[in-house]
Amino acid sequence: MRYLSTRGDATPRKFCDILLEGLAPDGGLYLPDHYPQVDAATLAKWRGLPYHALAFEVLSLYIDDIPAADLKALCAKTYTEEVFGTPDIVPLRELEDGVYLEALSNGPTLAFKDMAMQLLGNLFEYELARRGEQLNILGATSGDTGSAAEYAMRGKQGVRVFMTSPEGRMSAFQQAQMFSLQDANIHNLAIAGVFDDCQDIVKAVSNDLDFKRKYKIGTVNSINWARLLAQVVYYFAGYFQASASNDKPVSFTVPSGNFGNVCAGHVARMMGLPIHTLVVATNENDVLDEFFRTGVYRVRAAADTHETSSPSMDISKASNFERFVFDLLGRDGARLRALFEGELGQCGRFDLSADPAFAEAATRFGFRSSRSTHADRLATIRDTDKRFATLIDTHTADGLKAAREHLTPGVPMVVLETALPIKFAETIVEALGHEPDRPARFVGIEALPKRVVSLPADAHVVKNYIAQHCD
Repeated sequence: MRYLSTRGDATPRKFCDILLEGLAPDGGLYLPDHYPQVDAATLAKWRGLPYHALAFEVLSLYIDDIPAADLKALCAKTYTEEVFGTPDIVPLRELEDGVYLEALSNGPTLAFKDMAMQLLGNLFEYELARRGEQLNILGATSGDTGSAAEYAMRGKQGVRVFMTSPEGRMSAFQQAQMFSLQDANIHNLAIAGVFDDCQDIVKAVSNDLDFKRKYKIGTVNSINWARLLAQVVYYFAGYFQASASNDKPVSFTVPSGNFGNVCAGHVARMMGLPIHTLVVATNENDVLDEFFRTGVYRVRAAADTHETSSPSMDISKASNFERFVFDLLGRDGARLRALFEGELGQCGRFDLSADPAFAEAATRFGFRSSRSTHADRLATIRDTDKRFATLIDTHTADGLKAAREHLTPGVPMVVLETALPIKFAETIVEALGHEPDRPARFVGIEALPKRVVSLPADAHVVKNYIAQHCD
């Protein structure tokens, strides 16, 4: 399997090359040069496999530069009942007629990001040891990526983590999860701005090729293909649990900010998994909903990015969206570059509404979308608690509302749960008048000593900080 850049660089690269690299040198995102196809016989063989074995089968289609025995061992080491709290890893349960919740938040940091990040930590440690190298991970988080990355990388040999986050924009629990870590290889950088400022810093540093090479900069954000690939697995797992046979379609609804989670569903669908519809659920920061409704992709300025009660989706530049547009436009790297570097870079928007390809986002690729407000989230949380005795977090509430708007008779709808409610306790208290349950290991976490540095939204300042702590 070879990998290419969405912006036209077709230099052949293997999986382990891009694992440690993040962005391509031309500023694009890596994708495989083709999507391996999964036929009915393969689906039948995979149905019923334990999660770690399913992960190996999916990943091995894309990874041929790690010996099969080693990759199998890495998957078995990652996806255990000890780490994820259940032998099913991602158990599915029916909430109401035809609507299911796939539990993705049983990992160490109580968010779906653990599903990929735990594997990434083991992959990084394996490959760095094999090469005798070190890696400095630079990331950006709007809430859950940061803690998932830090818990996955803490104490790992050869790895440092520099995680940027928007100062004061995460929930108190999310901040405490990250800032309370005292491991020497973990550096928390609170940036004066919004998530998009953090993401811009990561891209600016990644595009400084000399700095990137000198300090061995890698990424764990969903711009890293390995992370997105790991997420493909739970679409197969969810499909098998929601369907009785492999000729039945299933739909998925995905709370979406940076488009990485739902992009993994797009990849699964392109591989041949019988996905009927992929519903993109957004909050008030509805740049993705606007595109799928109108064909206009319009990023928002920091001042126009709303601070909401589903803060992990307070994003106005969806990095992984570029991967989908690349496929939507027939994998035309030159045109993709013109859109994202030209029109988007200069005007802050591009418009595909008149392009025949735009209609294919729905007809060929199966995408739909919806948006939610704070009032919608409160209503959905209350309703789900009252009718089903089930407590959901704010992002999953956005997903559940969207799912109900796009049901197809006879087609199961799987809502991807994103986090446990305790991560957003303030809104749960507002909705229900009481705090959600808290796992014992997180009792009193907000009172622990904090280890965090405040920095301006300036890539040069962040680069100086990295240099000082790597010398």
